[in-house]
Amino acid sequence: MMSLTAVPLLIPLVMSFILLLARMQGIQLQRVLNLIVVTLLIIVSSVLVNNSLTGEYQIYLLGNWQAPFGIVLVLDQLSAMMLLITSILALGALWYAIKTKIDENGSHFHVLFQLQLFGLNGAFMTGDLFNLFVFFEVLLLASYGLILHGSGAQRTKASLHYVIINLIGSTLFLFAVGALYGILGTLNIADLANKIAILPVENQAVVAAAGLLLLVVFGIKAAMFPLYLWLPAAYANTSAPVAALFAIMTKVGIYSIIRVHGTLFNEDAGELAFYYLPWILALGLITLVLASLGVMAARGLREQVAYLVLASVATLLIGIGLNSPAALSATFYYLIHSTLIAGAMFLLADIIARGRGSLEDKFISAPSMPSAILVGSIFIFAAIAMTGMPPFSGFLGKLLILSAALDHAWFGVVFAVILISSLLLIIAMARSGSLLFYNTQTVTTETTQTGKPLNKSALMSVVGLLSAAVILVVFANPITDYTQQIAQQQFNSSNYIQAVLSATAITE
Repeated sequence: MMSLTAVPLLIPLVMSFILLLARMQGIQLQRVLNLIVVTLLIIVSSVLVNNSLTGEYQIYLLGNWQAPFGIVLVLDQLSAMMLLITSILALGALWYAIKTKIDENGSHFHVLFQLQLFGLNGAFMTGDLFNLFVFFEVLLLASYGLILHGSGAQRTKASLHYVIINLIGSTLFLFAVGALYGILGTLNIADLANKIAILPVENQAVVAAAGLLLLVVFGIKAAMFPLYLWLPAAYANTSAPVAALFAIMTKVGIYSIIRVHGTLFNEDAGELAFYYLPWILALGLITLVLASLGVMAARGLREQVAYLVLASVATLLIGIGLNSPAALSATFYYLIHSTLIAGAMFLLADIIARGRGSLEDKFISAPSMPSAILVGSIFIFAAIAMTGMPPFSGFLGKLLILSAALDHAWFGVVFAVILISSLLLIIAMARSGSLLFYNTQTVTTETTQTGKPLNKSALMSVVGLLSAAVILVVFANPITDYTQQIAQQQFNSSNYIQAVLSATAITE
Protein backbone atom coordinates (compact mmCIF):
# COMPACT_ATOMS: atom_id res chain seq x y z
CA MET A 1 0.00 0.00 0.00
CA MET A 2 2.88 2.36 0.72
CA SER A 3 4.19 1.76 -2.81
CA LEU A 4 0.79 2.64 -4.27
CA THR A 5 1.08 6.05 -2.59
CA ALA A 6 3.85 7.08 -4.99
CA VAL A 7 2.03 5.87 -8.14
CA PRO A 8 0.14 9.15 -8.83
CA LEU A 9 3.55 10.81 -9.20
CA LEU A 10 5.36 8.06 -11.05
CA ILE A 11 2.70 7.53 -13.74
CA PRO A 12 2.64 11.07 -15.19
CA LEU A 13 6.40 11.53 -14.79
CA VAL A 14 7.30 8.35 -16.67
CA MET A 15 4.56 8.86 -19.25
CA SER A 16 5.77 12.38 -20.07
CA PHE A 17 9.08 10.90 -21.29
CA ILE A 18 7.33 8.09 -23.16
CA LEU A 19 5.05 10.61 -24.88
CA LEU A 20 8.07 12.67 -25.87
CA LEU A 21 9.51 9.64 -27.64
CA ALA A 22 6.11 8.64 -29.05
CA ARG A 23 5.85 12.01 -30.78
CA MET A 24 7.88 10.57 -33.64
CA GLN A 25 5.12 7.98 -34.22
CA GLY A 26 2.43 10.61 -34.68
CA ILE A 27 -0.26 12.35 -32.70
CA GLN A 28 -2.65 9.39 -32.65
CA LEU A 29 -0.35 7.24 -30.51
CA GLN A 30 0.14 10.11 -28.07
CA ARG A 31 -3.62 10.52 -27.78
CA VAL A 32 -4.22 6.86 -27.01
CA LEU A 33 -1.39 6.68 -24.46
CA ASN A 34 -2.50 9.88 -22.75
CA LEU A 35 -6.12 8.71 -22.46
CA ILE A 36 -5.02 5.36 -21.04
CA VAL A 37 -2.78 7.02 -18.46
CA VAL A 38 -5.37 9.56 -17.30
CA THR A 39 -7.95 6.77 -16.99
CA LEU A 40 -5.43 4.78 -14.96
CA LEU A 41 -4.89 7.80 -12.71
CA ILE A 42 -8.63 7.92 -12.04
CA ILE A 43 -8.59 4.25 -11.04
CA VAL A 44 -5.54 4.64 -8.79
CA SER A 45 -6.95 7.80 -7.20
CA SER A 46 -10.25 6.05 -6.54
CA VAL A 47 -8.43 3.21 -4.79
CA LEU A 48 -6.48 5.73 -2.70
CA VAL A 49 -9.68 7.57 -1.75
CA ASN A 50 -11.21 4.26 -0.67
CA ASN A 51 -8.11 3.40 1.36
CA SER A 52 -8.15 6.83 3.01
CA LEU A 53 -11.62 6.19 4.46
CA THR A 54 -9.97 4.43 7.40
CA GLY A 55 -8.53 7.78 8.47
CA GLU A 56 -4.97 6.44 8.48
CA TYR A 57 -2.11 8.42 6.93
CA GLN A 58 -0.13 6.72 4.18
CA ILE A 59 3.48 7.88 4.35
CA TYR A 60 6.05 7.18 1.65
CA LEU A 61 9.70 7.89 2.51
CA LEU A 62 11.58 8.70 -0.68
CA GLY A 63 15.05 7.17 -0.60
CA ASN A 64 14.02 5.38 2.62
CA TRP A 65 15.09 8.44 4.63
CA GLN A 66 13.07 9.08 7.76
CA ALA A 67 11.42 12.49 8.24
CA PRO A 68 12.43 15.24 8.76
CA PHE A 69 15.75 14.41 7.09
CA GLY A 70 14.31 12.98 3.89
CA ILE A 71 11.52 13.83 1.47
CA VAL A 72 8.13 12.41 2.39
CA LEU A 73 4.91 11.95 0.48
CA VAL A 74 1.82 12.10 2.64
CA LEU A 75 -1.54 10.78 1.53
CA ASP A 76 -4.54 11.57 3.69
CA GLN A 77 -8.21 12.03 2.89
CA LEU A 78 -7.76 15.57 1.59
CA SER A 79 -4.86 14.82 -0.75
CA ALA A 80 -6.60 11.67 -2.01
CA MET A 81 -9.71 13.70 -2.82
CA MET A 82 -7.64 16.31 -4.67
CA LEU A 83 -5.92 13.59 -6.72
CA LEU A 84 -9.28 12.16 -7.80
CA ILE A 85 -10.74 15.57 -8.71
CA THR A 86 -7.62 16.39 -10.75
CA SER A 87 -7.70 13.14 -12.71
CA ILE A 88 -11.43 13.42 -13.48
CA LEU A 89 -11.02 17.00 -14.67
CA ALA A 90 -7.98 16.00 -16.71
CA LEU A 91 -9.93 13.28 -18.53
CA GLY A 92 -12.66 15.75 -19.50
CA ALA A 93 -10.16 18.33 -20.73
CA LEU A 94 -8.08 15.77 -22.62
CA TRP A 95 -11.09 14.21 -24.35
CA TYR A 96 -12.22 17.64 -25.52
CA ALA A 97 -8.73 18.54 -26.78
CA ILE A 98 -8.58 15.33 -28.81
CA LYS A 99 -12.08 15.51 -30.26
CA THR A 100 -11.67 19.15 -31.33
CA LYS A 101 -8.07 18.55 -32.47
CA ILE A 102 -6.83 21.42 -30.33
CA ASP A 103 -3.88 19.23 -29.36
CA GLU A 104 -2.63 19.58 -32.94
CA ASN A 105 -2.23 23.36 -32.71
CA GLY A 106 1.27 23.20 -31.26
CA SER A 107 4.08 20.92 -30.18
CA HIS A 108 4.29 18.76 -27.06
CA PHE A 109 0.72 19.26 -25.83
CA HIS A 110 0.49 15.73 -24.43
CA VAL A 111 3.94 15.86 -22.83
CA LEU A 112 3.15 19.15 -21.11
CA PHE A 113 -0.25 17.78 -20.07
CA GLN A 114 1.38 14.91 -18.17
CA LEU A 115 4.03 17.16 -16.62
CA GLN A 116 1.22 19.41 -15.43
CA LEU A 117 -0.44 16.42 -13.73
CA PHE A 118 2.90 15.44 -12.20
CA GLY A 119 3.31 18.89 -10.68
CA LEU A 120 -0.27 19.01 -9.43
CA ASN A 121 -0.18 15.55 -7.86
CA GLY A 122 3.18 16.29 -6.26
CA ALA A 123 1.90 19.53 -4.73
CA PHE A 124 -1.05 17.66 -3.22
CA MET A 125 1.12 14.92 -1.71
CA THR A 126 4.39 16.45 -0.57
CA GLY A 127 5.04 16.78 3.14
CA ASP A 128 7.97 19.16 2.69
CA LEU A 129 7.77 22.92 2.14
CA PHE A 130 10.73 23.15 -0.22
CA ASN A 131 9.42 20.31 -2.34
CA LEU A 132 6.09 22.09 -2.47
CA PHE A 133 8.06 24.91 -4.10
CA VAL A 134 9.65 22.40 -6.50
CA PHE A 135 6.30 20.95 -7.54
CA PHE A 136 4.91 24.47 -7.91
CA GLU A 137 7.70 25.20 -10.37
CA VAL A 138 7.08 21.98 -12.30
CA LEU A 139 3.38 22.67 -12.74
CA LEU A 140 4.08 26.33 -13.55
CA LEU A 141 6.67 25.47 -16.20
CA ALA A 142 4.23 23.05 -17.81
CA SER A 143 1.44 25.63 -17.58
CA TYR A 144 3.59 28.23 -19.35
CA GLY A 145 3.79 25.93 -22.36
CA LEU A 146 0.13 24.93 -22.20
CA ILE A 147 -1.21 28.45 -21.86
CA LEU A 148 0.72 29.46 -25.01
CA HIS A 149 -0.37 26.35 -26.91
CA GLY A 150 -1.63 27.57 -30.27
CA SER A 151 -1.16 31.18 -31.29
CA GLY A 152 -2.59 34.68 -30.99
CA ALA A 153 -1.48 38.10 -29.80
CA GLN A 154 -4.02 38.23 -26.95
CA ARG A 155 -2.93 34.82 -25.71
CA THR A 156 0.72 35.86 -25.73
CA LYS A 157 -0.04 39.12 -23.89
CA ALA A 158 -2.14 37.40 -21.22
CA SER A 159 0.49 34.67 -20.85
CA LEU A 160 3.21 37.26 -20.25
CA HIS A 161 1.28 38.69 -17.30
CA TYR A 162 0.70 35.16 -15.99
CA VAL A 163 4.40 34.29 -16.20
CA ILE A 164 5.59 37.52 -14.56
CA ILE A 165 3.23 37.37 -11.58
CA ASN A 166 4.11 33.72 -10.95
CA LEU A 167 7.84 34.42 -11.17
CA ILE A 168 7.35 37.07 -8.50
CA GLY A 169 5.42 34.53 -6.44
CA SER A 170 8.25 31.99 -6.78
CA THR A 171 10.76 34.56 -5.58
CA LEU A 172 8.66 35.39 -2.53
CA PHE A 173 8.27 31.66 -1.85
CA LEU A 174 12.05 31.30 -1.62
CA PHE A 175 12.29 34.29 0.72
CA ALA A 176 9.68 32.72 3.01
CA VAL A 177 11.32 29.30 2.89
CA GLY A 178 14.73 30.83 3.66
CA ALA A 179 13.36 32.74 6.63
CA LEU A 180 11.66 29.67 8.09
CA TYR A 181 14.74 27.50 7.60
CA GLY A 182 16.98 30.16 9.15
CA ILE A 183 14.86 30.33 12.29
CA LEU A 184 13.62 26.73 12.63
CA GLY A 185 16.28 24.66 10.84
CA THR A 186 13.82 22.44 8.98
CA LEU A 187 11.35 22.55 6.08
CA ASN A 188 9.36 19.41 6.81
CA ILE A 189 5.80 20.65 7.43
CA ALA A 190 5.21 18.38 10.43
CA ASP A 191 8.58 19.26 11.97
CA LEU A 192 7.98 22.96 11.36
CA ALA A 193 4.68 22.73 13.26
CA ASN A 194 6.40 21.09 16.23
CA LYS A 195 9.08 23.77 16.38
CA ILE A 196 6.63 26.67 15.98
CA ALA A 197 4.71 25.28 18.98
CA ILE A 198 7.79 25.90 21.19
CA LEU A 199 9.05 28.99 19.36
CA PRO A 200 10.69 31.66 21.56
CA VAL A 201 8.87 34.99 21.66
CA GLU A 202 11.76 36.87 20.02
CA ASN A 203 11.45 34.73 16.85
CA GLN A 204 7.69 34.89 16.46
CA ALA A 205 7.68 38.09 14.40
CA VAL A 206 10.01 36.62 11.75
CA VAL A 207 7.99 33.40 11.51
CA ALA A 208 4.74 35.37 11.32
CA ALA A 209 6.19 37.49 8.50
CA ALA A 210 7.31 34.35 6.66
CA GLY A 211 3.82 32.91 7.09
CA LEU A 212 2.29 36.04 5.57
CA LEU A 213 4.76 35.84 2.68
CA LEU A 214 3.59 32.29 2.08
CA LEU A 215 0.02 33.52 2.22
CA VAL A 216 0.86 36.01 -0.53
CA VAL A 217 2.38 33.21 -2.63
CA PHE A 218 -0.60 30.92 -2.15
CA GLY A 219 -2.87 33.91 -2.71
CA ILE A 220 -1.29 34.40 -6.13
CA LYS A 221 -1.94 30.77 -6.98
CA ALA A 222 -5.51 30.98 -5.67
CA ALA A 223 -6.12 34.41 -7.31
CA MET A 224 -7.00 36.15 -4.06
CA PHE A 225 -7.48 39.94 -3.95
CA PRO A 226 -5.42 41.95 -4.82
CA LEU A 227 -3.43 39.22 -6.59
CA TYR A 228 -6.08 38.02 -9.03
CA LEU A 229 -5.65 40.41 -11.95
CA TRP A 230 -3.72 37.86 -14.01
CA LEU A 231 -6.50 35.27 -13.99
CA PRO A 232 -9.36 36.64 -16.16
CA ALA A 233 -7.21 37.43 -19.20
CA ALA A 234 -5.07 34.30 -18.91
CA TYR A 235 -7.99 31.89 -18.57
CA ALA A 236 -10.16 33.65 -21.16
CA ASN A 237 -7.51 33.71 -23.88
CA THR A 238 -5.95 30.27 -23.62
CA SER A 239 -7.42 27.21 -25.33
CA ALA A 240 -10.56 25.66 -23.81
CA PRO A 241 -9.07 22.35 -22.57
CA VAL A 242 -6.15 24.18 -20.95
CA ALA A 243 -8.53 26.63 -19.24
CA ALA A 244 -10.61 23.66 -18.06
CA LEU A 245 -7.55 21.95 -16.59
CA PHE A 246 -6.52 25.25 -15.00
CA ALA A 247 -9.76 25.17 -12.98
CA ILE A 248 -7.76 23.02 -10.53
CA MET A 249 -4.79 25.43 -10.49
CA THR A 250 -6.46 27.96 -8.21
CA LYS A 251 -7.39 25.08 -5.91
CA VAL A 252 -3.68 24.35 -5.45
CA GLY A 253 -3.42 27.68 -3.66
CA ILE A 254 -6.50 26.88 -1.59
CA TYR A 255 -5.10 23.46 -0.71
CA SER A 256 -1.72 24.94 0.25
CA ILE A 257 -3.32 27.41 2.65
CA ILE A 258 -5.24 24.61 4.33
CA ARG A 259 -2.28 22.25 4.45
CA VAL A 260 0.61 24.58 5.29
CA HIS A 261 -0.98 27.33 7.36
CA GLY A 262 -3.52 25.01 8.91
CA THR A 263 -0.73 22.71 10.11
CA LEU A 264 2.00 25.22 11.01
CA PHE A 265 -0.25 27.70 12.79
CA ASN A 266 -2.66 25.31 14.47
CA GLU A 267 -4.13 25.60 17.96
CA ASP A 268 -0.77 24.61 19.49
CA ALA A 269 1.11 27.54 17.89
CA GLY A 270 0.57 29.85 20.85
CA GLU A 271 0.43 33.52 19.85
CA LEU A 272 0.57 32.53 16.18
CA ALA A 273 -2.39 30.16 16.32
CA PHE A 274 -4.69 30.91 13.35
CA TYR A 275 -3.33 34.48 13.14
CA TYR A 276 -3.75 34.45 9.34
CA LEU A 277 -7.50 33.67 9.32
CA PRO A 278 -8.84 37.26 9.56
CA TRP A 279 -6.80 38.06 6.45
CA ILE A 280 -8.26 35.06 4.63
CA LEU A 281 -11.84 35.94 5.51
CA ALA A 282 -11.56 39.65 4.74
CA LEU A 283 -9.75 39.16 1.45
CA GLY A 284 -12.16 36.38 0.47
CA LEU A 285 -15.12 38.73 0.96
CA ILE A 286 -13.45 41.49 -1.07
CA THR A 287 -12.53 39.02 -3.82
CA LEU A 288 -16.13 37.82 -4.05
CA VAL A 289 -17.46 41.37 -4.44
CA LEU A 290 -14.98 42.24 -7.19
CA ALA A 291 -15.46 38.89 -8.95
CA SER A 292 -19.21 39.46 -9.05
CA LEU A 293 -18.68 42.88 -10.61
CA GLY A 294 -16.32 41.27 -13.12
CA VAL A 295 -18.97 38.72 -14.08
CA MET A 296 -21.45 41.56 -14.63
CA ALA A 297 -19.00 43.59 -16.74
CA ALA A 298 -17.57 40.74 -18.87
CA ARG A 299 -17.74 41.27 -22.63
CA GLY A 300 -17.54 37.62 -23.59
CA LEU A 301 -18.54 34.26 -22.18
CA ARG A 302 -15.01 32.95 -21.62
CA GLU A 303 -14.09 36.08 -19.69
CA GLN A 304 -17.28 35.72 -17.69
CA VAL A 305 -16.47 32.11 -16.81
CA ALA A 306 -13.00 33.21 -15.67
CA TYR A 307 -14.61 35.66 -13.24
CA LEU A 308 -16.98 32.89 -12.11
CA VAL A 309 -13.91 30.83 -11.23
CA LEU A 310 -12.68 33.81 -9.24
CA ALA A 311 -16.03 33.99 -7.42
CA SER A 312 -15.82 30.30 -6.53
CA VAL A 313 -12.29 30.79 -5.19
CA ALA A 314 -13.53 33.67 -3.03
CA THR A 315 -16.32 31.49 -1.64
CA LEU A 316 -13.76 28.84 -0.70
CA LEU A 317 -11.59 31.45 1.03
CA ILE A 318 -14.60 32.57 3.06
CA GLY A 319 -15.21 28.96 4.10
CA ILE A 320 -11.60 28.61 5.25
CA GLY A 321 -11.75 31.92 7.09
CA LEU A 322 -14.76 30.82 9.14
CA ASN A 323 -12.44 28.27 10.78
CA SER A 324 -14.71 25.49 11.98
CA PRO A 325 -15.04 21.81 11.04
CA ALA A 326 -18.52 22.50 9.61
CA ALA A 327 -17.25 25.39 7.49
CA LEU A 328 -14.24 23.43 6.26
CA SER A 329 -16.47 20.46 5.37
CA ALA A 330 -18.73 22.78 3.37
CA THR A 331 -15.64 24.26 1.71
CA PHE A 332 -14.50 20.84 0.52
CA TYR A 333 -17.96 20.04 -0.83
CA TYR A 334 -18.06 23.33 -2.71
CA LEU A 335 -14.50 22.78 -3.94
CA ILE A 336 -15.51 19.54 -5.68
CA HIS A 337 -18.51 21.24 -7.25
CA SER A 338 -16.79 24.44 -8.36
CA THR A 339 -13.76 22.73 -9.90
CA LEU A 340 -15.66 20.30 -12.12
CA ILE A 341 -18.44 22.72 -13.12
CA ALA A 342 -15.93 25.47 -13.96
CA GLY A 343 -14.03 23.04 -16.19
CA ALA A 344 -17.27 22.17 -17.98
CA MET A 345 -18.14 25.86 -18.39
CA PHE A 346 -14.87 26.62 -20.17
CA LEU A 347 -15.45 23.76 -22.60
CA LEU A 348 -19.07 24.80 -23.17
CA ALA A 349 -17.97 28.40 -23.82
CA ASP A 350 -15.67 27.11 -26.55
CA ILE A 351 -18.48 25.09 -28.14
CA ILE A 352 -20.66 28.21 -28.16
CA ALA A 353 -17.84 30.30 -29.63
CA ARG A 354 -17.35 27.78 -32.43
CA GLY A 355 -21.07 27.73 -33.14
CA ARG A 356 -21.33 31.53 -33.42
CA GLY A 357 -18.62 31.88 -36.08
CA SER A 358 -16.69 35.14 -36.26
CA LEU A 359 -18.50 36.68 -33.27
CA GLU A 360 -17.32 33.78 -31.10
CA ASP A 361 -18.42 34.21 -27.48
CA LYS A 362 -18.92 37.99 -27.54
CA PHE A 363 -22.16 39.27 -26.06
CA ILE A 364 -23.41 40.59 -29.39
CA SER A 365 -26.57 39.52 -31.19
CA ALA A 366 -25.85 37.00 -33.95
CA PRO A 367 -27.70 34.40 -36.02
CA SER A 368 -28.78 31.34 -34.07
CA MET A 369 -25.99 28.78 -33.78
CA PRO A 370 -26.28 25.14 -34.94
CA SER A 371 -28.09 22.90 -32.40
CA ALA A 372 -29.00 26.03 -30.43
CA ILE A 373 -31.77 24.33 -28.43
CA LEU A 374 -29.48 21.54 -27.19
CA VAL A 375 -26.53 23.82 -26.44
CA GLY A 376 -28.81 26.43 -24.86
CA SER A 377 -30.41 23.83 -22.60
CA ILE A 378 -26.99 22.68 -21.42
CA PHE A 379 -25.98 26.31 -20.87
CA ILE A 380 -29.02 26.89 -18.65
CA PHE A 381 -28.15 23.78 -16.63
CA ALA A 382 -24.52 24.90 -16.28
CA ALA A 383 -25.47 28.48 -15.37
CA ILE A 384 -27.85 27.29 -12.64
CA ALA A 385 -25.17 25.00 -11.23
CA MET A 386 -22.37 27.58 -11.40
CA THR A 387 -24.31 30.44 -9.82
CA GLY A 388 -25.53 28.33 -6.91
CA MET A 389 -29.23 28.12 -7.66
CA PRO A 390 -31.31 25.15 -6.48
CA PRO A 391 -31.58 22.25 -6.96
CA PHE A 392 -27.94 21.59 -7.87
CA SER A 393 -24.79 21.20 -5.79
CA GLY A 394 -23.71 24.84 -5.97
CA PHE A 395 -26.78 25.81 -3.97
CA LEU A 396 -26.16 23.09 -1.40
CA GLY A 397 -22.48 24.05 -1.06
CA LYS A 398 -23.28 27.72 -0.43
CA LEU A 399 -26.09 26.77 1.94
CA LEU A 400 -23.66 24.66 4.00
CA ILE A 401 -21.15 27.52 4.16
CA LEU A 402 -23.85 29.99 5.23
CA SER A 403 -25.06 27.53 7.86
CA ALA A 404 -21.53 27.24 9.23
CA ALA A 405 -21.25 31.06 9.33
CA LEU A 406 -24.13 31.44 11.79
CA ASP A 407 -21.82 31.04 14.79
CA HIS A 408 -19.16 33.43 13.46
CA ALA A 409 -18.81 37.06 14.56
CA TRP A 410 -18.87 38.20 10.92
CA PHE A 411 -21.98 36.21 9.99
CA GLY A 412 -23.93 39.32 8.91
CA VAL A 413 -21.24 40.45 6.47
CA VAL A 414 -20.74 36.90 5.17
CA PHE A 415 -24.47 36.44 4.55
CA ALA A 416 -24.81 39.80 2.83
CA VAL A 417 -21.82 39.36 0.52
CA ILE A 418 -22.58 35.76 -0.49
CA LEU A 419 -26.31 36.36 -1.08
CA ILE A 420 -25.93 39.66 -2.94
CA SER A 421 -23.07 38.32 -5.06
CA SER A 422 -25.12 35.23 -5.90
CA LEU A 423 -27.96 37.47 -7.07
CA LEU A 424 -25.56 39.45 -9.29
CA LEU A 425 -24.19 36.22 -10.77
CA ILE A 426 -27.71 34.99 -11.56
CA ILE A 427 -28.60 38.28 -13.25
CA ALA A 428 -25.39 38.29 -15.27
CA MET A 429 -25.77 34.70 -16.47
CA ALA A 430 -29.45 35.26 -17.35
CA ARG A 431 -28.42 38.24 -19.45
CA SER A 432 -25.67 36.21 -21.14
CA GLY A 433 -28.02 33.37 -21.99
CA SER A 434 -30.54 35.81 -23.41
CA LEU A 435 -27.96 37.47 -25.65
CA LEU A 436 -26.46 34.21 -26.84
CA PHE A 437 -29.58 32.11 -27.40
CA TYR A 438 -32.72 34.27 -27.35
CA ASN A 439 -31.89 37.69 -28.78
CA THR A 440 -30.65 36.25 -32.08
CA GLN A 441 -30.80 37.57 -35.63
CA THR A 442 -32.80 36.04 -38.44
CA VAL A 443 -30.52 34.51 -41.07
CA THR A 444 -30.79 36.50 -44.31
CA THR A 445 -28.66 36.98 -47.38
CA GLU A 446 -26.76 39.68 -45.47
CA THR A 447 -26.35 37.66 -42.26
CA THR A 448 -25.39 34.07 -43.04
CA GLN A 449 -24.65 31.35 -40.54
CA THR A 450 -20.87 30.98 -40.29
CA GLY A 451 -20.65 28.84 -37.19
CA LYS A 452 -19.34 25.30 -37.08
CA PRO A 453 -21.71 22.35 -36.54
CA LEU A 454 -21.93 20.99 -33.02
CA ASN A 455 -19.18 18.49 -32.20
CA LYS A 456 -21.23 15.94 -30.25
CA SER A 457 -18.19 13.86 -29.31
CA ALA A 458 -16.57 16.91 -27.68
CA LEU A 459 -19.87 17.74 -25.98
CA MET A 460 -19.55 14.48 -24.03
CA SER A 461 -16.80 16.10 -21.93
CA VAL A 462 -19.13 18.94 -20.97
CA VAL A 463 -21.99 16.60 -20.08
CA GLY A 464 -19.69 14.31 -18.13
CA LEU A 465 -18.27 17.12 -15.98
CA LEU A 466 -21.66 18.77 -15.50
CA SER A 467 -23.06 15.49 -14.19
CA ALA A 468 -21.14 16.26 -10.98
CA ALA A 469 -23.83 18.86 -10.16
CA VAL A 470 -26.41 16.07 -10.04
CA ILE A 471 -24.22 13.37 -8.49
CA LEU A 472 -23.21 15.67 -5.63
CA VAL A 473 -26.90 16.21 -4.81
CA VAL A 474 -28.11 12.63 -5.28
CA PHE A 475 -25.27 11.33 -3.08
CA ALA A 476 -25.09 14.41 -0.87
CA ASN A 477 -25.33 12.42 2.38
CA PRO A 478 -22.31 10.10 1.88
CA ILE A 479 -20.29 12.87 0.20
CA THR A 480 -20.89 15.34 3.02
CA ASP A 481 -20.07 12.58 5.51
CA TYR A 482 -16.77 12.17 3.67
CA THR A 483 -16.03 15.91 3.63
CA GLN A 484 -16.79 16.04 7.36
CA GLN A 485 -14.22 13.31 7.92
CA ILE A 486 -11.70 15.28 5.88
CA ALA A 487 -12.41 18.44 7.86
CA GLN A 488 -12.01 16.64 11.19
CA GLN A 489 -8.75 15.12 10.01
CA GLN A 490 -7.42 18.56 9.02
CA PHE A 491 -8.33 20.07 12.38
CA ASN A 492 -6.56 17.23 14.19
CA SER A 493 -3.18 18.30 12.86
CA SER A 494 -1.37 16.61 15.75
CA ASN A 495 -2.25 13.24 14.18
CA TYR A 496 -0.70 14.38 10.88
CA ILE A 497 2.47 15.51 12.67
CA GLN A 498 2.79 12.28 14.62
CA ALA A 499 2.16 10.10 11.56
CA VAL A 500 4.84 11.83 9.48
CA LEU A 501 7.54 12.02 12.14
CA SER A 502 6.94 8.49 13.43
CA ALA A 503 7.11 6.81 10.01
CA THR A 504 10.10 4.48 10.09
CA ALA A 505 12.44 3.50 7.32
CA ILE A 506 12.27 -0.04 5.93
CA THR A 507 15.10 -2.28 7.15
CA GLU A 508 16.28 -5.61 5.76
